[in-house]
Amino acid sequence: MKFNDRDDIIALTPLWKGERLPDGRPKVEEKYLKALKNLTLEEVWKPIFVKGYESQFEGRLQTLHVDGPKLIGRAVTATYCPFRPDLDAVVKETGKREGRSGTYNQWVIDSLGEYDVPVIDMYDKIYKGTFLGGNLTTALKNRTKNENGGAVIWGGIRDTEQMKRVENTQVYYRGIDPTPIRDFIMTGFNTVTRIGNAVCLPGDVVFGAGGGVLFIPSHLVEEVVGGAAKTQVKDMFGFEMIAQNKFTTAQIDRNTWTVEMLDLLMDFIKNDDRAAEYRELDWTQEYDFAINGDPNDTQSAL
Repeated sequence: MKFNDRDDIIALTPLWKGERLPDGRPKVEEKYLKALKNLTLEEVWKPIFVKGYESQFEGRLQTLHVDGPKLIGRAVTATYCPFRPDLDAVVKETGKREGRSGTYNQWVIDSLGEYDVPVIDMYDKIYKGTFLGGNLTTALKNRTKNENGGAVIWGGIRDTEQMKRVENTQVYYRGIDPTPIRDFIMTGFNTVTRIGNAVCLPGDVVFGAGGGVLFIPSHLVEEVVGGAAKTQVKDMFGFEMIAQNKFTTAQIDRNTWTVEMLDLLMDFIKNDDRAAEYRELDWTQEYDFAINGDPNDTQSAL
């Protein structure tokens, strides 16, 4: 039994070709994490969904701050199960060999680095399943140094009044209980983790916004950021075209636009100051799809 094993993490994420963190997780560049701050949930979700990643979002969570900041960072995953004495002895011995101390939730918090976001499957345990409280939230903030930091917990939290005093820290969770965490065992650390209906791998980029959490596969982040920016400018242009009765909503909502529509969009981007920030985007693929067809196209742009 091994926890947070570099070789296992690399084997889990073979599509990532870039730099890796010391533990083996994909190191998605900070510029992409910062770019995500200006995007909406739907803009980020669409490029993932059309590629077949349909189990990346979970919306059945509460938030520590109702109108708080987005949650953005690199996933550190952990999975737990109910207490069983013989298994507990095995896991604690494993942790001792690996130099770990404290409770199972402290193992995760003690491992965090900059821009990390703990993604925790506490098997929906709320009573005695309070993964975070005031102290560990403070430690999380100090370790991650992230203005859009926080955690995702399929379980409980406590000391919420103290937690809310920790600035720029958003936590998605299932419930609140005053009990301290008890009677649980770690079964995975930086392995495949399930949060409700969503699947998260170590190093995925966590994007919490709009009332839910999206886990972006690391190898798709660059494409997702570019795709979301394209969706933004297409919406800007599309709203104007609909208002002028130049195109119907059905035409605008298609995933693949015609060459005529793309030409008008390019003119809009080139000449309208509102679209200045989008002038470096590459639309080669969109033109190719317009001419040759897109296998992922549907009647709606989603």
